[in-house]
Amino acid sequence: MNLFGSKLYRIMEWITRMAYIQILWILFTLTGFVILGIFPSTVAMFAIVRDWLTGKTDIRLFSSYFKYFKADFWKSNLLGILITFIFLLISIDIYYIRLNVGGSLTWTSIPLFAFMLIFLLFLFYLFPVFVHFDLKITRILKNTFLIMLISPIQSFFILICLASLFIVMRFIPALAIIFGISAYAFITMWLSLHAIHKIESKRQFK
Repeated sequence: MNLFGSKLYRIMEWITRMAYIQILWILFTLTGFVILGIFPSTVAMFAIVRDWLTGKTDIRLFSSYFKYFKADFWKSNLLGILITFIFLLISIDIYYIRLNVGGSLTWTSIPLFAFMLIFLLFLFYLFPVFVHFDLKITRILKNTFLIMLISPIQSFFILICLASLFIVMRFIPALAIIFGISAYAFITMWLSLHAIHKIESKRQFK
């Protein structure tokens, strides 16, 4: 009975943590009027999740979140400009395809959709690399792309886990409000760390 109670307590503790960090993500995103807040807040969330996954589960959440938010505010927003620019290019290309070919998939659309898939996989590793390594933006982009290329297994599991998460939250929308972003951060950070540690063991990052 004590063992069951202990496990139940641990489960409730993690549920509370995940819900709390989701609330912090929303609040800090709004603090930056969304445009300036979403990327620093996302980086802070991933940094907290990384702390948890590396054994630092007793940190003070609000103060630690604020520290990460403030420390990487400008750097994360610079990265956000690059990401937003790529999103805009993809959106313009999709709009052009729909306007000119009625939205039907032709062979000329294949390179765009291949690029979209690569960019999606790239995004899975981007924030984990950002918070794990203290690097300049150009090195972050380079190392993220390298990790993505040599980690097909982790990428596959990320896709499977996120697809499963999406299905569950589509049937229970309330879970998306409470755990949507934090669950995404936990899954991608957890699986990305496996890829990062494998590369670090081979000393590919100096």
